[in-house]
Amino acid sequence: MSVTAVPIRPLRRGSVLKLWIGLLVLSLAAAGLAWIGTAGQQVATTASGLRYQVVQEGEGPTITAADLVLLHYTGRLENGTVFDSSEQRGGQPMVASVGNIIPGFAEGLQMMQKGGRYRLWIPPELGYGDRVPPGAPFGPTDTLIFDIEILEIAPGMAAMQNMMGPGGGAPGAAPPEGMGPPEGAGPPQGAGPPPGAAPASEDATGAPPAPTGNSQ
Repeated sequence: MSVTAVPIRPLRRGSVLKLWIGLLVLSLAAAGLAWIGTAGQQVATTASGLRYQVVQEGEGPTITAADLVLLHYTGRLENGTVFDSSEQRGGQPMVASVGNIIPGFAEGLQMMQKGGRYRLWIPPELGYGDRVPPGAPFGPTDTLIFDIEILEIAPGMAAMQNMMGPGGGAPGAAPPEGMGPPEGAGPPQGAGPPPGAAPASEDATGAPPAPTGNSQ
């Protein structure tokens, strides 16, 4: 029994080139779609050394130094230990402005919009450095990781927080009209300013700053 071979004509040189170009285009398209699908997982680094990840983009104007912001936050160490959060403070959001928080936190806020969720990796030189508050659950060489969610933005209202004095942006402080905490939020349970608050050697009364972190 014989088998009749069906010869396959070889592709012309030009056809082979077109085939390779087509495969290359398909590969690039697949890579682009994969990158778009993981865009929310990309970690970028700014010129200052702040690392950030866009978990969810917000909408509207970007936060400026003149704005007052209502936000939820969770602060972690690199080993995953949560050292403070709005949840630990009874679910009370933090009221903050760019001028009253550590540099890395301030830089991250100025990239965000209402409804946005970011993760920040703040190196010591953009955090507290050698001015870590007494009793803080982290040291001067620790990188601080913050998950931030922007709830509301009050344009041009940062001056109001400055008038409230030190601690005006701490959980429990009365937010300006229109920026109140969500209905049903419990009372604040933390003591002193949150870890995002700017370090200071003393407050207006001359007393040392309150310990930072969850009070237990």
